[in-house]
Amino acid sequence: MKVNMKAPYTKSYRVEVGSAEGRSVFGLSGDFSISNLSAFTSEIDARIRAIRPAFLTMDFSAIRYLDSAAALAFLTIKKREAQNGVDCAFVHLSNEAERIFSVIPEAALAQPPLKPQTERHNVLIQIGQSSVHIARDLMAFITFIGELIAAAVYTIRHPASLRWKDVLFYMHRAGVDGLPIVALIGLLTGLIIAFMSFLQLKQIGANIYVPALVSFAMVKELGPLMTAILVAGRSGSAYAAEIGTMVVNEEVDALMTMGFNPIRFLAMPKVLATILVVPILTIYSDFFGILGGLIIGVTSLDLTVTTYVTQSVKTIKVFDVVTSLIKASVFAALIAAIGCQKGFQVRAGAQDVGKFTTSAVVTAIFMIVLTDSIFAIMFYYIK
Repeated sequence: MKVNMKAPYTKSYRVEVGSAEGRSVFGLSGDFSISNLSAFTSEIDARIRAIRPAFLTMDFSAIRYLDSAAALAFLTIKKREAQNGVDCAFVHLSNEAERIFSVIPEAALAQPPLKPQTERHNVLIQIGQSSVHIARDLMAFITFIGELIAAAVYTIRHPASLRWKDVLFYMHRAGVDGLPIVALIGLLTGLIIAFMSFLQLKQIGANIYVPALVSFAMVKELGPLMTAILVAGRSGSAYAAEIGTMVVNEEVDALMTMGFNPIRFLAMPKVLATILVVPILTIYSDFFGILGGLIIGVTSLDLTVTTYVTQSVKTIKVFDVVTSLIKASVFAALIAAIGCQKGFQVRAGAQDVGKFTTSAVVTAIFMIVLTDSIFAIMFYYIK
């Protein structure tokens, strides 16, 4: 018997069942390869279930062709039957067939399938699993905030430990580079609010209140909110991707090996820079939002520039500006902290970097809206 290493064109096979000396004998003949693997394994399994032998011999003397996939299938059958208490043996193996069996590692028999079976759970189980994941993320974020506060205290006591060049670099990237998009979004937001307000207020002849509405909405709510969302999309995602890439490249481990604290070394400059520039960006957003309303007021409402500015100044109070800047600072701290924390959660591969970068943006926007709701209620009762 000779096992050919080149597959013939015909892939026929036969499995003949006999017995000898109290053992069931499966006489194998023909071609056994990956092309007919499913067919011959199903047939062999069916014949084993039919006769339920205590001793089984597989005779390879008439096999013309055998490849590694078929050999692995035979070894899997042998291992399975051994676990079921069946004494299974291979006989009349040629030198070529023995070499094929010898190159298959034992670990290959214990490997799980490449595509694991997905379990379908009902709605209650899915809700429970999601709740557990949310609770774990919340605990991880609270732990990171604690470490960040400890790093901030250390930085206050040791200002020289802070990398001031990095602070300036991130201030430029998050602040100066973000001015054009913040100004554009603020201008368009002011235009939209003024135009929509004009469509409603003109019905009762109250066009004079459009400047007050635009100014109050921009300074009190939309300015800090829109600016924070833009910074979360620009800078928060960049922080997560940057730190996540460093984790994948084992640069964070190298920093720890050299005695550097990753929180103080990587996160503190980003957090401080973001807290410093987001209030300034908010002022720019407020200004351009009011400017957008001014354009509509002058071109569509027959208001003069002096009238529009006077009405806006009468509406805006110092308390409103201060609360706007406070909200912007808190939003900035949340954006930077979430971006850095998600970056440190990356473990392996570019796929993880993309996953946690997306998570950083989504989580930051959710926390911004949630915090803004809390501030709205709190400042209402404080005022």
